Amino acid sequence: MQPVESHLRVRYAETDQMGVVYYANYLVWMEIGRVEFCRSAGIRYRDMEIDDGVMLVVAEANCRYSAPARYDEEVVIRTTLGEVSPRFIRFDYEMAEAASQRKLASGFTKHVFCGRDIRPMKLPQKYWPLFGIV
Repeated sequence: MQPVESHLRVRYAETDQMGVVYYANYLVWMEIGRVEFCRSAGIRYRDMEIDDGVMLVVAEANCRYSAPARYDEEVVIRTTLGEVSPRFIRFDYEMAEAASQRKLASGFTKHVFCGRDIRPMKLPQKYWPLFGIV
């Protein structure tokens, strides 16, 4: 599957006293990328949760910081699929300053498919093609 790009502008509230983006905001940006990736594949989180009781529970998150993002810069989040199975999915992310393509950070999140009871479950087959599961 092709990378999906999401764009955002760094808000003042996302920065610390030095004008640098606070590290935890990169995890929020990964969520933005993940939701847009799913939407571009024809999947809406809300529909998976409501219609099929499927939750994507974060089991692991990683972020490697390369350069600081600063207030008012435009950031591009490139999201791709890593490992995928009927039991879990991994999304990979690269974040860069849009104008210069300066790498800001990279990382991944790994999610376990769970039911409403937060117990692991197998992803319903109707979603397999959308996530590239064979």
